[in-house]
Order: sequence, then C-alpha cells, then structure tokens
Amino acid sequence: MAGRIPSRESLHARTLAVLNRGNRRNPDVLLVRADAGPVVVKDFAPRGWWMRRLFGPWIHAREIRAYRALAGQPEVPRYLGRIDAQAFVVEYRPGQRLAGRLAPSLPPEFLPALARAMADMHARGVAHLDLSHRSNVLVGEDGLPVLIDFASAVCVRPGGWAARWLLPLFIRLDRRALAKWQRKLGRQSAVRSMAPGGRRGASRPT
Repeated sequence: MAGRIPSRESLHARTLAVLNRGNRRNPDVLLVRADAGPVVVKDFAPRGWWMRRLFGPWIHAREIRAYRALAGQPEVPRYLGRIDAQAFVVEYRPGQRLAGRLAPSLPPEFLPALARAMADMHARGVAHLDLSHRSNVLVGEDGLPVLIDFASAVCVRPGGWAARWLLPLFIRLDRRALAKWQRKLGRQSAVRSMAPGGRRGASRPT
C-alpha cells in the first residue's frame, strides 16, 4: 500500500516510539511515521543471525497468514505489507491494554463484542492462543475490543479436516481467555458499584 510501507533505510529516522523491545526470540515492535500516517512495524532485524534469517521470517509468515485470513474483521488491524524478510507492517490502532481496573469505564457491549470477535475469528479458521495476556486485547478509542499480536496463532483452512478436528482444541484456549476476562471485568465492576460513592469514569492509560 503506497504511503504505508516505510523503507528499511528510513526506519530508524521514522520511528516515533518503541512499543515493545523484543528479546532474543521476539521482534521489536515500533510505532513508525509513514507517509499516510502512523503504522506498527514488527522487526526481527536487531536479533541474532538464527532469528533474523531463519526463525524470525517463519514466525512472521505465520502471523501474516493470520492477518490475511482476518482481513476485513473490524476488531483486527489491517495487514499492510512487508518491508523485507525481517519486518512487516500493520495498521496502528490506538488503545489501552485491557485490565480489570478499566471495567467501570467500559461500555456494556465490550464483553459481548469481544465474544463475537473471537467467534468470527474462529469461523475464519484462526485461533489466537494468547488472548489471556492483557497486551493482546486493547480497548479501542471507541471503547470496543481490538485484537493484536497473532505471532502464536494457529491458522487453518475453514471447512478442512484441520478446522474440524484440530481447531476446536485450540479454540478452547481462546475461550478460557474470554472466561478469564468475563470473570475479571465482571468482578471489578461489581466491586466498584458496591463501593461508597462509586461511579463510572475514565481510567488513566495502562
């Protein structure tokens, strides 16, 4: 997509923030100024040779496959393309990391929307596998869920044998994550509503 993919040569100068500094096995996640606006870049280039040349591109290929399978799903950032074998670019979706303390400020449709987003994702043959981690579910600017970081995702062809026999096993992990957020957010909302003078209001960012 023209204007959305920064070059490798311009990446350092265009980096606005390091959203997550990777370790030996994970990429750096960067907020980068592209010509058409800010984007997110996942980059294995700073890692060692094995990750940079072998495992990193394989991990990226899996994640890109999931993003492509979920193209058009509103809760998932758009995949925008590759910079090179070590880095790819997705749409920047600002938001707060999901946490129990945000419960009083969440709209009542947040949890139903999260459940629908997971069901839609599963119908497309994708299981995320790491949605219990709060950094992978954001509360978007509209108060609704945004699902990110599909590096651990399993992606199969809808209707195929893997979708019938293997995907349900992985879906269980996503459903456990949903149950965790339902318990945590529901409990925090109940505690706040029972507290003297408790009121709904905005929380400071995570």
